[in-house]
Amino acid sequence: MEKEICPICNGKQVIAGTCECNSEWRHLDDDNCINDCICNPDTECPTCSGTGYVTN
Repeated sequence: MEKEICPICNGKQVIAGTCECNSEWRHLDDDNCINDCICNPDTECPTCSGTGYVTN
């Protein structure tokens, strides 16, 4: 069996989270700072299960 770099995460093992900001969502957070972004955390690549490689 041959290992190849995962085509989904390109061998990085995780899929980077994303943030989307919109002034319509603006509110104060716990530290009284203005927050108008919603962020998704980094997640383990589901294709390679976080190894960075797939097996053929």
